[in-house]
Amino acid sequence: MALTSKKRKNGNGNIFGTYEWANMSANFISGCKHDCKYCYSKEMAIRFGRKTAQNWKEQIIVNERLKKDFAKNQGTIMFPSSHDIHPDVLNESICFLNRILSKGNRVLIVTKPHLECVKEICNRFDYHKNKIMFRFTIGSVDSKVLKFWEPGAPDFEERYKSLIYAYHHGFQTSVSCEPMLDDKVIELVKKLSPYVSDYLWIGKANYLLRRLKINNADDDTTKKRANELIQFQTDEKIKVLYKKLHKNPKLKWKESIKKVVGIELVRQKGMDV
Repeated sequence: MALTSKKRKNGNGNIFGTYEWANMSANFISGCKHDCKYCYSKEMAIRFGRKTAQNWKEQIIVNERLKKDFAKNQGTIMFPSSHDIHPDVLNESICFLNRILSKGNRVLIVTKPHLECVKEICNRFDYHKNKIMFRFTIGSVDSKVLKFWEPGAPDFEERYKSLIYAYHHGFQTSVSCEPMLDDKVIELVKKLSPYVSDYLWIGKANYLLRRLKINNADDDTTKKRANELIQFQTDEKIKVLYKKLHKNPKLKWKESIKKVVGIELVRQKGMDV
């Protein structure tokens, strides 16, 4: 199967990262045109010699992954986890999704959404909507902030329209605000919550300076912005944010925040849904 597993447990056996959401992930592309500065997948590809900082933006389809069949999985399959659904590879993404869904699998589609891709997925898989959950990554309501950290990804307005479109077409919708990219999280929650049928997840920017360095994105301007972002996410400020928002029934907190505010981490893959 075209499935990947990543180490997602800490020393205490607690689950974190993508395994909070799904017990398996599926990918068929090496690289990503969105080229996010803080990208974990880019960091790992560079560290293990699969890609360079310069060629990460080249989306290479791995045909043996694209064409392999899936078995029925007992949990949820996250697609994608190490690239994204870009218009340039939309047809292949549709085929790949069909291979997963045709076996009765539940799929968590995690994407910085292009509206044309979301429309096509909703149109093609309307009959599978009970098996699909969209999780749109939106780390700020400010398109300038998104453009700085995620230079190849859609602006806020396009992501917002994608969320509204999927919601109004009866699909399960959720949002990942991980990483938070500024200190306007309360504004983001207020604006997006009406179109979230599931949960809106909030998480910190993890290992930011290390990832920027490995990803060759540690110029002086970016390092300055990174340190400002780190200051937005000190334990003190996270506790204040949590106190303001923790009663909101549509919010969930990623492992990076759970550790700060004292929420117990899950110990089984895909169970913090």
